[in-house]
Amino acid sequence: MAFLRSHLEPVVFCAQVASSFFDTGLQMVVKQRYENLTAGGQHGQKSIANFYMVFNILTKVVPIIPALLLSRIADRGYRKVPVIVPLIGYFASRSLLLFVIAFDWRVEVMYAAPVVNGLCGGFSTYWPGVIVVVSLSTSEEVRSLRIMRIELVYGLAGFLGSLASGHLFQLYALGNKQGVLLACSSVLLYLLCVVYAACVLQVSTRGPDADERRDNDSFGVLNRDAVNIALLFTAGILYDVAVAGGVEILNVFVLVEPLSWTAAEVGYGNAAGSVIFITSFLGVKLFTRCSLSDTSMILIGMISFLTGIYFMTFVTTTAMYFLARTLTLFALIPMPTIRSLLSKQIRGSSYGKTFTGLQLSFLLAGLATTPIYTHVYQATLHILPGFVFTLSSIITFLAMIPTSIVGCRTARQERYDRLYGN
Repeated sequence: MAFLRSHLEPVVFCAQVASSFFDTGLQMVVKQRYENLTAGGQHGQKSIANFYMVFNILTKVVPIIPALLLSRIADRGYRKVPVIVPLIGYFASRSLLLFVIAFDWRVEVMYAAPVVNGLCGGFSTYWPGVIVVVSLSTSEEVRSLRIMRIELVYGLAGFLGSLASGHLFQLYALGNKQGVLLACSSVLLYLLCVVYAACVLQVSTRGPDADERRDNDSFGVLNRDAVNIALLFTAGILYDVAVAGGVEILNVFVLVEPLSWTAAEVGYGNAAGSVIFITSFLGVKLFTRCSLSDTSMILIGMISFLTGIYFMTFVTTTAMYFLARTLTLFALIPMPTIRSLLSKQIRGSSYGKTFTGLQLSFLLAGLATTPIYTHVYQATLHILPGFVFTLSSIITFLAMIPTSIVGCRTARQERYDRLYGN
């Protein structure tokens, strides 16, 4: 019982299983509705792409102000609020898919889902809230591994949920309606998460590293930290643009020609994407034992994603798709490690606004990224459907530049500290 009260893992696990159920359900409902309306073909492909473009833009726009407000509340000591409120939003918004399936509502009703979810902070509040709680409960020495462990739980849940989701969608309920059981399961899991986080979970408001140590830093160190923070933000934003943009199009890419996946294949594909949470965690453990620096691990992860997403450009069969996925084994390492590095540059009382600010910067960048990626995909659909993934590989390469600069600055500062200490 003590473990349940002090750990977020059960919340993260159940919420991600629920999210996997919803993602697969939404993909299949959108595919079925638009293919029936347009009789398939390229018009249907463009309609699906346009739906996801609007859906993703709403997902990124609506949470901005609520996320800022909730992060301020969190930094005043109410650390559970940024976790509980978004979970309530997930519960309410995911319920819409159940109604769309059960009562044959128009699929455009689902545009309300990111609005409801965003007004409660959305993922931009939920995940920084999780990272803050984890950071406050660990020391700097083990923080990268601890954050990576919570990502592992997230990934395992996504893997298991995705494997089951395709089969659950195909089970019939309420007559001949597919997906009702899947949508119900998603909603019930989110409800369980809300109850657990509100009634069972207990969190610390201060971390093991005293803030006073940072308050006594010299002016030069604070200035160095500010530069590193700016570089880490730049690297994080560029990498998130590359990953998010590529994955958004990937969700459409697998539904249409040349792949044209079924519900089961969609579930397997999402599960394959979740495997990188496991391999990235094992990679961090291995690289940590080999005494690699945080920046070195970030670069390894970026190279892994760059290689895999570039190969995805030329995918024409399901087998090639899964081969491309295997090349992205360490693609998850960069973001948790960037967050860990950021936490070492700031005071614990600033964790909430810093991590939320990072997540919101991803959203703002995504507002331009989503329509650009969608239009590039539609423009090259007749020539090379996977061309858009080459764009992601180029942006990933650009993200490696500020990361390398941080690595050089950190190494130089560590040499200075050793000489100064001696």
